[in-house]
Formats: sequence, C-alpha cells, structure tokens
Amino acid sequence: MTNGLPKDKADLLARIQSEWSALISIVENLKPEQANVPDAGGWSVKYNLAHLAEWEQFMIGCYLHGHPAHEAMRLDKSTYEKLDETGLNAVLYERNKGRTFGDILQGLKRSHVQVLEVLEKMAFADMMVQLDPNDPERRPVMVWIVGNTYEHYQEHRQTIEALVRSA
Repeated sequence: MTNGLPKDKADLLARIQSEWSALISIVENLKPEQANVPDAGGWSVKYNLAHLAEWEQFMIGCYLHGHPAHEAMRLDKSTYEKLDETGLNAVLYERNKGRTFGDILQGLKRSHVQVLEVLEKMAFADMMVQLDPNDPERRPVMVWIVGNTYEHYQEHRQTIEALVRSA
C-alpha cells in the first residue's frame, strides 16, 4: 500500500480526491475515438473507467453495506463462486462493452459521488474494523476501501496515460 493506511477520514478523503482529480484530468477531454482504442490486452480507456465504477459499486455493496459478494457483483451465487478475479473482470467487460464512452464516464462520476457520500457518513473507526473475522492477517475494511478507490484510480490512471501516449 502506498504510504500505509490513511490516519483518519480526512487523510483518506484527501488521497481519494488527489488520485480522482489526476484520473479525471486525463479522461475528461478525450474524444470517444481515443477512449475506444484498446491496449495490447484489449483494455481501452472506456473499459478501464467502466471497470473502476463496477468495482466501486462492488465495494459499496459488499464491503461497506455487507451484502453477499454475488449480490454486490449482480451475479447469481453459483456463477460468482466459479469465477476468479480474471473471470469477474471478463463479466464486467461484457456487461459494459456496448456502452458509450460518455455514458461510462458519467456513470463513473455518479459512482464516485456515491462512494464519497457513503464514506462521509461512515465513522473512521468502522473503516478500521477487521472485515473478515477469519482473516489471518486481520485486515480492516480500510484495506478494501483503499484498494477500490485511490490505489485503483492510480493503477488505471497509469494504464490510461500509457494508452493516451501511444495513441
């Protein structure tokens, strides 16, 4: 994790805002044709953004609201249980491939607002509670918040920057 876990909610929100601003500054002015060019792995800017929104929504549903993982991913339980992360990402790709860049960008922005609203209402102490009582590493919910917000934005921003440079 970059610089360890946030020390308080203000630190968390500042990190989220910093990486969000960096991401949005790159993608907001892209033309749809730029957003649809895939990289060597088949991931376009459009799909990177859809992926971020999908995992934000999963985080809210599963980790912050306590819904079963398959419900948060909007899949039936047996399908969800058969999929690893690569399989889940393939499902998310199929779910979003027909959407326009503009629709995906607006959806990501809506998702981001929703994330901030949920985090604003949540006590920092609740973010530091161990997510899974059977986790031998005793990781708090915060690990998944970080991994589905600013660290995830940074990871995909770097991918998007490389895509934009190569286009």
